[in-house]
Amino acid sequence: MDDMFGNVPRAEVDWYPHWLSPDEAAVALSALVDEVLWKQDLIRTPGGIKPLPRLTAWQGDPGAVYIYSGIRNEPHAWTPTVHAVKSLAETTCAAHFNSVLLNRYRSGEDSMGWHADREPELGPQPVIASVSLGVARRFDLRHNQTGQLRAFELTSGSLLVMRGSTQQEWRHRIAKVPGLRGERINLTFRFVTAREPAG
Repeated sequence: MDDMFGNVPRAEVDWYPHWLSPDEAAVALSALVDEVLWKQDLIRTPGGIKPLPRLTAWQGDPGAVYIYSGIRNEPHAWTPTVHAVKSLAETTCAAHFNSVLLNRYRSGEDSMGWHADREPELGPQPVIASVSLGVARRFDLRHNQTGQLRAFELTSGSLLVMRGSTQQEWRHRIAKVPGLRGERINLTFRFVTAREPAG
């Protein structure tokens, strides 16, 4: 479901729909449900403070702190399955990752709204490797200036890599799918640096 569109600058995306085999993906999904310390953060919205519509976890090297939407994430140590997937992703992407944000979508009611990963600690052109396990969900990219859409069906075992100016020029989301059953876990590997102290 990768849409082509005229003269709009294309997002710098590498797409591997069958990166892991179905058996590898199923084993990893089952392991992550048990080995990861999942939490449900609260987020401030125009309608007040509400639970984040998914479960999350943050793992990484010591000092790999990540702050987004007012949520400060201190890294937990790498768990075995996450570290194994990270090593594979680093080889495929020819990049080094020191952290990962894990998102657990428990049903189609869990989601992620339109956003870009533009936090200062990611740098101006981050490489973000997104591994999907479990029930397939649609991933939308929307160009900031034109509103043009590009969409991918994130099947279990797929890898989508965003590079270059993608975070500056595009936003992305995982929309709600009412009635959809089954879990999806997403691992988004990245490299974070320390934030500059506020002046």
